[in-house]
Amino acid sequence: MEKISIKVIITALSLSLIGCSSSDDVNIENVPNKSAQTLFSDASKALDNGLFQKAIQLLSAIDSRFPFGPISHQVQIDLIYAYYKSGDADQGLALADRFLKLNPTHTNVDYVYYMKALINLSTEENLFQDIVGIDRSDRDPTASRNAFEGFKKIITDFPESKYAADSRKRMIDIKERLARYELSVARFYLKRDAWASAANRGRYIIEYYSPSKQVEEALEIMIECYDKLKIDDLKNNAKQVLAANFPNNRLLK
Repeated sequence: MEKISIKVIITALSLSLIGCSSSDDVNIENVPNKSAQTLFSDASKALDNGLFQKAIQLLSAIDSRFPFGPISHQVQIDLIYAYYKSGDADQGLALADRFLKLNPTHTNVDYVYYMKALINLSTEENLFQDIVGIDRSDRDPTASRNAFEGFKKIITDFPESKYAADSRKRMIDIKERLARYELSVARFYLKRDAWASAANRGRYIIEYYSPSKQVEEALEIMIECYDKLKIDDLKNNAKQVLAANFPNNRLLK
């Protein structure tokens, strides 16, 4: 059984290295000297066929050779998508930021914000953790927070966008992930008898991530910490909230 697991992980590593190959190796000098429209047509076919590195090479050539052409904006938008699909988060984010800075009123700016959020979210995915079932809710949530803000930007500034509904759903999932992170930090402080810090993390979950599955345990931590700190009024307030939302909780029996 152990040998099979190792084999699966090695295979997955190989696949991830292929999928995340850097576009820094793209050599636009090898792209034929064709018109922008012809190259764009070739790039579109490459995208449709899942040949993302080829698409990146062709789109990069257009962007370099025809930076002010009539299709320059669409080229950059497609290039952002190609970077996303190829796993090149750094290049995708850099191009998205550049596009948003130079074209803040573009008709497709909502899509660029959406892609930027997706790219940030993609950096949170970890194939190996999924394979071996490791809970890494304690890892740095910066990318999740950036993705959350990106999706929030869409539903706030572009509520009629066709990407708004999906953005809202993704925000719910991200909120759950961020709440798990805060809870893991609260547990860390709790194990080290850092009562005030643990209580503050619990309160943060209540304030910013309600409703979520982590709220009940956050309240339990707050109650325990306020008891240790002998802050009875805060302890009783937390108990009242717990009773109102989780009447069958063990601390109420």
